[in-house]
Amino acid sequence: MNKRPEVVERDEMVIRFSGDSGDGMQLTGTLFSNTAALFGNYMSTFPDYPSEIRAPSGTVGGVSGFQVHVGHSEVKTPGDLADVLVSMNPAALKANTKWVKQGGVIILDVDNFDEKGIKKAGYDSNPIGKEFLDKFMVVEAPITSLTKEALKDIDLDRKSILRTKNMFALGMVYWLFGKSLDYTENFFKEKFRNKPLVIEANKKVLKAGYYYAETMETLCPYNISRAEIKNGRYRNINGNTAIAWGVLAAAEKAGLNVYVGSYPITPATGILEDVALRRDLGAITFQAEDEIAGICTTIGASFAGKLGVTTTSGPGLALKSEAIGLAVITELPIVIINVQRGGPSTGLPTKTEQADLWQVLYGRHGECPVVVLAASTPSNCFKYAFEAAKIALEHMTPVILMSDGFLANGTESWRIPKMADFPDIKPPIVKEDTKNWEPYKRDNKRLARTWALPGTKGLEHRIGGLEKDALTGNVSHDPENHEKMIRIRDEKVEKVVNFIPDLEVEGGADGDLLVVGWGGTYGHLITAVNELREEGKKVSLAHFNYIRPLPKNARDVFRKFKKIVVCELNLGQFADYLRMKCQEIKFNQYNKIQGLPFTVIELKKNINKILEDKSNV
Repeated sequence: MNKRPEVVERDEMVIRFSGDSGDGMQLTGTLFSNTAALFGNYMSTFPDYPSEIRAPSGTVGGVSGFQVHVGHSEVKTPGDLADVLVSMNPAALKANTKWVKQGGVIILDVDNFDEKGIKKAGYDSNPIGKEFLDKFMVVEAPITSLTKEALKDIDLDRKSILRTKNMFALGMVYWLFGKSLDYTENFFKEKFRNKPLVIEANKKVLKAGYYYAETMETLCPYNISRAEIKNGRYRNINGNTAIAWGVLAAAEKAGLNVYVGSYPITPATGILEDVALRRDLGAITFQAEDEIAGICTTIGASFAGKLGVTTTSGPGLALKSEAIGLAVITELPIVIINVQRGGPSTGLPTKTEQADLWQVLYGRHGECPVVVLAASTPSNCFKYAFEAAKIALEHMTPVILMSDGFLANGTESWRIPKMADFPDIKPPIVKEDTKNWEPYKRDNKRLARTWALPGTKGLEHRIGGLEKDALTGNVSHDPENHEKMIRIRDEKVEKVVNFIPDLEVEGGADGDLLVVGWGGTYGHLITAVNELREEGKKVSLAHFNYIRPLPKNARDVFRKFKKIVVCELNLGQFADYLRMKCQEIKFNQYNKIQGLPFTVIELKKNINKILEDKSNV
């Protein structure tokens, strides 16, 4: 009799769940990642799913995946390649084999490897046993039939029974990593509290998968020990929820109610949904009939004294562009959140990209400057949503906060901060009539005008989209006044540089190569840079969260490195922007536009190419 392999200790591992859109892979991955976090592991996730609500069953195009990277020490990416792949059908195997490490475990639901499934996946014949799988440890598990067997005595219809098979796969993975079933069983009780049969069925199937894995002598169990985590209260959070909480926190610190007026659009809708849950905090939400109504009601809410927020993605931002101009010329504080996705047009609604930068900076008619920020991790979406609102309110200007599909849907562990850790926000609201008050008279530090709320006696004034007098706000067509107002609005945005931190460099302050990034690429870039530094390379990272204006010391940082490479998920928009701002400095580029995040492997390969190129100095 073969002896069961002993538990293998690992510092980190990557698990990928994959199947049809209806197989529940997103839920399966979420439950596993939450269980790992509760155990005390660091984690980072990457949901990857098609844009169709129910994509064609059994096809590669219809495959839905969820990848989670768990570790004993801090992990900053969902991982490049999986150590374990759960594949619920042939299409999932075909779509994901290239993303599995050599020697990795592939768990197959062999019940779905029938002639029909094999053909729909594009295989000529059954791939099980083929040479390309020899480099993996393939576990052939009859998941579907064992699920049916486990529930043969429960009075559920066939469709409901088959819906639970993802829990069989999850049970197997829980055994593989020595994870408790408690969190998932409690989830069943809460989720299906009015459906006791469904609770019983899911619990039975989960345990059946767990004990089935225990009987398989070929499976090697793993243990990833608890991380040494700073004391505090933690939760798993995605970028959309973090942004929602960030604007709620900003409203509290400003003593205002938050108003979110938005039209649902992938992948930004979750922000509106999460804010709508917090009416207890005074939140007001409006699901508008279109993108234009969303931002126009937000401008109205700002005029009325609310923290006005509107959320969208690239196509919706295009529709909001005229109204952004209205917010600029009226100098009302609103926050526009753009969660980027693959484009152009409808493009890739559920895939990530960084190709809206030019649109955000310049996609409006006339001289129409706005402050632009970009979050860089799912959890710091909270910080930069708070910061965007603070700048908007204190500087009386629209601010665009950029996120992306990777940040919006990806999750990581987040230590929940205390409100006392955040500064008060002091909008320049005029509380009462003051002698000789003028609506567009400005302070010297920020060039911000004052904010007079409707109904305040003695502070009645005109407001609208026509050019206004530099003090009274009355309509003015005077040429010199127009130029003065254009320059003031532009200078006001540039003065924000005095209120933002300097650009930080991670790694040495000088060296052979500076990697430059912005937005949601941070985790992959810093991981690649850290690994290269461990290999003896003089490489550092400068990651931008403040796009307009750029931090004061950006040019000084650039000058201390022999070479610079700007890495972004577009054709080079930030690189071109930096060339405009720092014309004397040479910027190399590495770009990817596949609807997928970078991998650390490809970043290191291309960074090394630039390091080795003697002609490129």
